[in-house]
Amino acid sequence: MTLILFNKPYGVLCQFTDRGTAGSTRPTLSGFIDVPGTYPAGRLDLDSEGLLLLTDDGRLQARIADPRFKMAKTYLVQVEGDVAENALAALRRGVRLKDGLTRPAEAERIADPELWPRDPPVRFRKSVPDCWIRLTIREGRNRQVRRMTAAIGHPTLRLVRWSIGDWSLDGIQPGEWRYQPA
Repeated sequence: MTLILFNKPYGVLCQFTDRGTAGSTRPTLSGFIDVPGTYPAGRLDLDSEGLLLLTDDGRLQARIADPRFKMAKTYLVQVEGDVAENALAALRRGVRLKDGLTRPAEAERIADPELWPRDPPVRFRKSVPDCWIRLTIREGRNRQVRRMTAAIGHPTLRLVRWSIGDWSLDGIQPGEWRYQPA
């Protein structure tokens, strides 16, 4: 069984080919990983960064990606504005989105993490503060973290998935990957 931990850079598609418009040149996983028979266990949006797991084991892929297993996924999220405790409490209770109430999350404000610079950089506005939160969820709706922070009035500026279960990004630079015992 193969398990790969990959630090997906911003702007990379979570698939091995670009099935977009004709002539599209968006970067894909094939530009970084050449391990036949492995597939992503879950997804990260084009504009999100961080940990993506790939495996050749269908059962492991399902255990990682299927919300029924409630595997914890932790994100470092730079948000617009100064997040107050009541907004974090709302995330901890679960917030109402168009597709229903989210499960309760773990949410805390954190100091600015020591991360690699993003390319392109996050827009900076002198008149609008920002801060970082650590958010752990146990479900995986489409663009869920972004929708959750928007629902509490703090749009996401940068989103980095730091860990999935016990696997983390620790020591893996953007665009790099390593084998991991499953």
